[in-house]
Amino acid sequence: MLGAILTLLSAASFALNNAAARRAVLTGTPSQGMAISIPVGVVCFLFVALVVGAFGGLAPFSPRAAAWMALVGVQHFVVGRYCNYTANQAAGVNLTAPVIQLQVIVTLVLAVTILGEPCTLLQAIGGVLIVAGSIVTQRQQLRRSATANAATADTTRKTPAFTPAKLKGFVFAGCAAVAYGSSPIPARFALEDTGAASGVLGGLIAYGAATVVVALALLWPAIRRNVAALKRDNALWFAYSGVLVAMAQGLFFAAVAVAPVLLVMPLLQTSLVFRLLFSNLLNPDHEVFGFLVLTGVATSIAGALLVSIDTGLIMHALAVPDAIAHVLSWRIG
Repeated sequence: MLGAILTLLSAASFALNNAAARRAVLTGTPSQGMAISIPVGVVCFLFVALVVGAFGGLAPFSPRAAAWMALVGVQHFVVGRYCNYTANQAAGVNLTAPVIQLQVIVTLVLAVTILGEPCTLLQAIGGVLIVAGSIVTQRQQLRRSATANAATADTTRKTPAFTPAKLKGFVFAGCAAVAYGSSPIPARFALEDTGAASGVLGGLIAYGAATVVVALALLWPAIRRNVAALKRDNALWFAYSGVLVAMAQGLFFAAVAVAPVLLVMPLLQTSLVFRLLFSNLLNPDHEVFGFLVLTGVATSIAGALLVSIDTGLIMHALAVPDAIAHVLSWRIG
């Protein structure tokens, strides 16, 4: 139960973070977002670690576990976040979010093949639904009225009218899905059976490693000039995003520390619902809405639920005939 609650809180925080980041990249750049949000994450995790006394658990936190969390930091916070920012900038949160949710497929495959966690045929069907949801969402066309409204609003906001670059958004969202979906595996290696407080300490190590990478990247003159051109308004939104994603990651790592990956990752997909809500509130003129977007989100959520909920419970609740239940409960791997 604790793992589920922590995961749902993490999903809501991730969704609000995405809306804030989308607001920032309207006129800012992914590199600027990395330079602001990642160091902010270090400060947030350091504060939480001090409050909860996580440093008291530093002794049993082995160098091997620290190395795994450093890998998570580079993989998730550097590679995944950069691709996420770029995808959001290109096509918006509503179109790219279901594609990024394909991370659950990556996690599902790796959890079965590497961690040896069970996966049933019904869960595999859920994975197919998540893929189908992302494809359906990509079919949504931008309404002319939305384009006109965006152009009118941008006359005063001084931001360009939004026309999604779907190919670029799809490619970078797919890369983000791979980075995000594979990062829970090393996190599980590091945090398994350690407790929620160790999850906070692990998150601090991950953010520290990511900050080192960002600092090294700033040695490149082109990136340094890009970051130096950061506007105050964008800096504030990136800072908000950094605080929110740090909160989300802290809750996520705590959830991974007390619950199986195949429970945490699918439940995290409820962030799709929160993202629709927050994107409509913060960026109504810079997102794509419509029937296909809603259909794709609903399909992806249905798939996530099939993956996350115990197959036996679903069979019992729906009173599925024994023959069909036996087939759907067949274990893969």
